[in-house]
Amino acid sequence: QVQLVESGGGLVQAGGSLRLSCATSVPPYAAGWFRQASGKEREFVAGISWTHGTTYHAASVKGRFTISRDNAKNTAYLQMNSLKPEDTAVYYCAATRNLGVPTSVSEYAYWGQGTQVTVSS
Repeated sequence: QVQLVESGGGLVQAGGSLRLSCATSVPPYAAGWFRQASGKEREFVAGISWTHGTTYHAASVKGRFTISRDNAKNTAYLQMNSLKPEDTAVYYCAATRNLGVPTSVSEYAYWGQGTQVTVSS
């Protein structure tokens, strides 16, 4: 069982930055960040292989968001720069014991409670 605790959400103006954190109870095989805007389906944002550090970012955030992890702290991060109003959503951290860097919701068995990110124009 992997327990996840997220932090770092909030309200920011367009063009600003936020960093989300996800503390895990045990190291997973991979961790990911997803987001869900009001009335929309949950979508993949970024993922990272815990052992190798391999990362994958969705096209919509590539160049603006960066996923990373600190093995010593069992914590994953999502650095979000150049934020846009369309980035507004509840952001979820997820963990999996599947190999690679999964990008679909169904491949992640463990989820955090979510943290709200609101970007004002």
